[in-house]
Parts: sequence; C-alpha cells; structure tokens
Amino acid sequence: MIVLIVVASFLLASISIIQFKTEAKEYHQERLERKENAVKEHINYVLATTTYPLKTQNLDLIFKDKIHELAQIHKIEINIYGLDGKLLKSSKESFAVDKIAPPIPEYILKLVRSSIEKRFVDIKTIDGVKNRSSYSLIKDEKFKPLGILNLPYLEDDGYYDNELNTFLIRLSQVYSFMLIVAFGLAYFLSTYITKSLKTISERLEETNLDQKNEKIVLEANSKEVNFLIRAYNGMVDKLETSAIKLAQSEREEAWREMAKQVAHEIKNPLTPMRLTVQSFQRKFDPSAPDVKQKMNDYSETLIQQIDTMTAVASAFSNFASMPAQQNETLNVVEVVELALDIFNEDYISFEKEEEEIISKMDRTQLIRVITNLVKNAIQAIPESQFQKSIEVSVKRRNNNVEIAVKDNGIGIQKQDIGRIFEPKFTTKTSGMGLGLGIIKNIIENYKGTITFESTYGKGTTFRVSLPITNS
Repeated sequence: MIVLIVVASFLLASISIIQFKTEAKEYHQERLERKENAVKEHINYVLATTTYPLKTQNLDLIFKDKIHELAQIHKIEINIYGLDGKLLKSSKESFAVDKIAPPIPEYILKLVRSSIEKRFVDIKTIDGVKNRSSYSLIKDEKFKPLGILNLPYLEDDGYYDNELNTFLIRLSQVYSFMLIVAFGLAYFLSTYITKSLKTISERLEETNLDQKNEKIVLEANSKEVNFLIRAYNGMVDKLETSAIKLAQSEREEAWREMAKQVAHEIKNPLTPMRLTVQSFQRKFDPSAPDVKQKMNDYSETLIQQIDTMTAVASAFSNFASMPAQQNETLNVVEVVELALDIFNEDYISFEKEEEEIISKMDRTQLIRVITNLVKNAIQAIPESQFQKSIEVSVKRRNNNVEIAVKDNGIGIQKQDIGRIFEPKFTTKTSGMGLGLGIIKNIIENYKGTITFESTYGKGTTFRVSLPITNS
C-alpha cells in the first residue's frame, strides 16, 4: 500500500509538471497572438489615416512617432522591416538600436511568404529562457505587402513556476500525511495479523503425532488467516485420526512380533522334550538295574523344559497385561532399600542423599523396576570377573526422584544401543528380552523417563526419573 502511494504521488507530480508546462506554452502562444492581432489592427488604422503614400519606403515616416505610442499602448517591442528584411523602424530608443541592425534571416522571409497566414513564429532558447518572435506581413487596404511586422516576446513563466511550486508543496504535504496514516495503518494491521499468525506458529511448533493436539479457537478479521486456522484445525483432526490408526497398527505389529517370539521360545524346549521322549521309548528297559535313576533323569529333563515354557508364558503375561496401578503414599528411598534386600550379592551398594523422598505411586511396580534393573546389572557382570560392583543411588532432582543403577559389567555394544528397549531384544543367551520393555512401560505410565549410559568393556548406568507427586 505504501509503495502504491509513493508511485501514485510520483505519477501525479509528473503529470502536474507536464500539465503546467503545457498550459504555460499555450498561454504564451495565445498571448503573443492576441498582442499581434491588436498591434496589427492599430497599424492598419495608422495606415488608413496617414497622409503619406502607402509604400514600403514611407513606412519609416508613417511610424516615425506612432511606433513608440503603439509600443507603450500594447506594452511590447515593435520592429518594422522592409520586404527585403532590413530594419526600417523600431520602438527601441535610438541609442539602443544598432546603426546597422541585422536583417531578417532569409529562411524566415521564405517561411512568412509561403505560409497561408503569411506569418511565422521563431522560437529560440537563450540562457535557458525561451524567446518568441513573430513575423507577419503588413498590407495596405488592397492587401498589397508593404513590410514585415516583428514582435519580440520574452516568455515569463514566473507565475506558472510559482503556481507549480505551490501545488507541489501542497501535494507533498498531502502525500506525507497519507504516508504517515498508511504507516500507522500498516503497523496496526501487521501487528493484528502477526498476532494471529504467532498463535498459529506456536501451535504448529507444539503439534506432535504422539500427543493430543489442541485446535485454535480464534476468529481473525483476515479471510486468509481464518482459512489458515480452519486448515490447521482440519489437520489436527486428520492427525488425530492418523495417530489412532498408527497406534493401532503399531500395536497389531507388536503383537504379531510378540506372537512370533513366544512361538519361537515355546518351540525351543519342545524339541529336546520330543527327543527325550523318543529316546526313552527306544531305550527303556524295565528290568535294567538303574531304571530308577534313568526315570529320575528323564523326569528332571522334562521338568526343566516345562519350567522354561512356564517362564516364557509368565514373561509374556506380565508384558501383555500390566496390572492396574494401586497408588499409595510411600517413601521411595525406603522402598528401593527394601527391594535390594532380596539380593545376596555382597558387591551391591546403596547410596541415598535423603532419608525420605515421599511420593504417591504403586509399590509393587516400583519394586519391579528396581529388581529388574539390578537383576540385569548382575547378569551383565561375567562370572569370571574378579572385581564386581553394582551401585544403586536415590537422589532428588528438582521435582523428580532419580534412581540410578550402575554396574562395571561388559557394557553395551554400539550397534545394540538403539535396540535396548525393544520388547524382543536381548543380549543374553537366555530370556525373551521383555524386562526392560516392561519397566519402560511402567515408568512412562508415571510420565517418567528411563535413560542409560554405557561404555563397552567398562559398564552401564541406567537412570530412572519419576515425578514426585504428593497428592
């Protein structure tokens, strides 16, 4: 809008300057014509009333005294030339007229004679000022040419220049005021629109697939902004639908993968059980002296494989159906310390900065988190390692309680770091790898986080951060 005002003011100023110059040109042209017609009428009157014969050589005598009177009446310089272009009489003072005045140029004489009106206006610019000089034939009553009338006319554009300057000043004042108003209006509109756009920008930054996104409740004056708001709200609806479908798809995929893993884990003990039964069928001899021992060995093998399948089923059941939270007010420090009492390893140490960090959560689930992390730490330390160490600590961090379990085991290799919390991933030779997936599920249900740091060959530290909720 501001650019349009500037361009419009420039165009208007340019058009105004051209208009003033055109008017000035027409004014001077018409003024010279009026003076020329008035002077010629007066000259015709003098010629009609003179007693001298109307001849070219008598023009000097006829206008000897009259030419000055004519110049004063019409307020213009008058020069009378002969038909040959030589000056005969001038209204200038005698001392101002050259003794040998220059004649009319030949080309002007030809133009005067050849023109229909028997008239020609010569325009010259001297020192930046236009000088008009009209040349026209002087005729007698029988229209016989007697001489040439010359009226020099100096254009004075002072009036038009003053009018133009006044107009341009007023124009600049008007457009300056319009620019100020435009700047103020643009600032107001930009601020108002930017406010709406800022709200949209903030919501866009907060928009995420894995959370509940709020719609924008805002009615802007701009149709474009309202269209953008409606588009964003529509995107939120579509995003929520997509999130539901994605979550459902992920759950179905997870269950499919879990089913494959469980089937694989169950098949593992079934193979040795089948082989054991088949071998027993072929080799069983009731009369053998060690038949009782063979029966015991056979039973223990089957029981061991059955226990393995039971463990698989239990782990799958724990992961698939988390029990409902039974929150209670408890001392997190005390619960962690009690959870460590079930372990007999003398290289497990416990550190606490405070005696009490009170929160409200499920005691059983908290114990499960601690025991699972400590159990993983024990299994991460090789049996042959001479110095073993597991450090468990509880600290307050702002409005969170941080539980850390640090071991000096073999650590985690770089290629395995990104898969630690996958439900079916494990670096151990036994187990399904569901433990960390279970505790991660528990922790996230409390809006907490679990992270770890590991150096292969030196050990791993798991950190659990849970919000302290006193109500």
